[in-house]
This record gives sequence, structure tokens and C-alpha cells, in this order.
Amino acid sequence: MTDTSNTPTTAASRPIGKPRSTGLVILLTIVTFFIWAWVWSYQNGEELKNYRRDGVGGVLYLILTLLVYPVTMFLMADEVGKMYTEDGEPAPISALWGLWFLLPLIGHLIWYVHIQRCINDFWESKGAAPASGV
Repeated sequence: MTDTSNTPTTAASRPIGKPRSTGLVILLTIVTFFIWAWVWSYQNGEELKNYRRDGVGGVLYLILTLLVYPVTMFLMADEVGKMYTEDGEPAPISALWGLWFLLPLIGHLIWYVHIQRCINDFWESKGAAPASGV
């Protein structure tokens, strides 16, 4: 028997993801020489798939992030946008946000900040506790 008491769910019994501190995610990504980006991609990919019951999931996000990082930027932005629209809300992000990869460094920071805020806002709107760490 598995204990799901620590996993918040919506009224439709969908597992809610974990909001993460945007600053801490960026700091860990830099300090670990981008290894944390792989972990982050896996975690968010799994949470998106579990909530939406559709999508590529964590393992494929991990592989894409390792092999063709820019694809992750387009794909995750698209999935987050779809998550909003599937719940009847306007999408604050779309696949076009992946174009930020064209601006080295600053574009990646802008993308990370915006997508993490969108993800956090969505999970918090579904009842998750506000981000306090990774």
C-alpha cells in the first residue's frame, strides 16, 4: 500500500506538482554546472505528465535536456501553456518562449524565471504550498 497523504491533489484527483524557488533553481543550476537543470527537467516533466495525463514525462525531458537542450525550452513551455488552457485558464506561456535560447545567458535566465513562475502559479492555484525550496 502506498502512502499518498503527502501528495496534494485537485478535486479531479490529479497530483499537484511542487512549486520551486526560482532563485534557488537558477543558483543550483549554476553551482552544479547545469547538472541541476537535468534534475529540474526530469522533475517538472514528471509532474506535468502526471497532472495532464499526457506529455512526454520526466525521462524524455531528461534525455532531451542532455542531448538537445533547446528542444526542452520549447516543449516544456508548450506543455505548461496547455496545462493552463486545459483547465480553462489563459496560457501565460507558449512554445514561442523557447526562442529565448537564441539569447545566450540572459535569454536562458528570462526563460527559467518566467516558466518557473508560471509553473509555481499554476500549482499554487491548485492548492500547493508556495515555493520554499527545491
